[in-house]
Amino acid sequence: MTALAIDIGGTKILVALVRDGVVLERRQVATPRDGGGDAWCAAIADAAAGWRGQYSSAGAAVTGGIRDGRWYALNPETLPAPAGFPLEATLSDMLGLPVHCTNDAQAAGWGEYRRGAGQGRDMGFVTISTGIGGGLVLGGKLVSGISGLGGHVGLMPLATVDGSTAIENLCSGRWIAKQAEGRADDARGVFAAAATGADWAREIIDLSMDRAALVLRTLQWLVDPAVIVVGGGIGLVPSYFAGLQQRLASGPHRTELRPALLGGDAGVIGAAELALAHSETENAHE
Repeated sequence: MTALAIDIGGTKILVALVRDGVVLERRQVATPRDGGGDAWCAAIADAAAGWRGQYSSAGAAVTGGIRDGRWYALNPETLPAPAGFPLEATLSDMLGLPVHCTNDAQAAGWGEYRRGAGQGRDMGFVTISTGIGGGLVLGGKLVSGISGLGGHVGLMPLATVDGSTAIENLCSGRWIAKQAEGRADDARGVFAAAATGADWAREIIDLSMDRAALVLRTLQWLVDPAVIVVGGGIGLVPSYFAGLQQRLASGPHRTELRPALLGGDAGVIGAAELALAHSETENAHE
């Protein structure tokens, strides 16, 4: 069965037709950052208009949290979603069928579980990119907690001298770029400087790896999953991934660390898989 899958990010909206874990067609538009929820949903409906009748279910992966079908910005710097925006209802009205929504990193984690590096195993998923996100799949189920907002590993607090702050504010790509203090334009520039031997760049990346490894260690101690899948533009840099492997090599756990396989399509593939499962469950209850 074919699903309409949507990935709403801070800079772009990806709309795709997905069948059996394969992206058949895709359309991408810039996220109208000042438009608000209705404008974002309208952009999605416009992008998908030519595909009506080609899909039987629909799912959306979004930056932020989803609770009872409503959207909450967990980090407004990424995308300032209106608090409690009725995302599922609005998209359902515009597209003409029920739409199942979930956090983008959790959807990507589910995609990796169903079709990627964590197939069929208890797993943690961590994406290290501009921000940090992730999810847990245990016993074949995506962990979301009683409020629907569980599993957001990028927002786990890290204790500091001044109190605590979300881990993504201390080691993500956004943090790496900020630490460069003008010596590089972005995280990519910091990695390029490190590759040429710049000590300041190596120190920034090493500290990022130290802190990101704490996230992975926390998942090990709390859950002890069979595998932790690492994705994202930072996490999949070969030297960065190798550094995480080195930091997790000691200790009693046997958790396997794997690079993500689905790349930028993980979110829409996961959203499609979740939408199909949700549709099957709803039909079974009718």
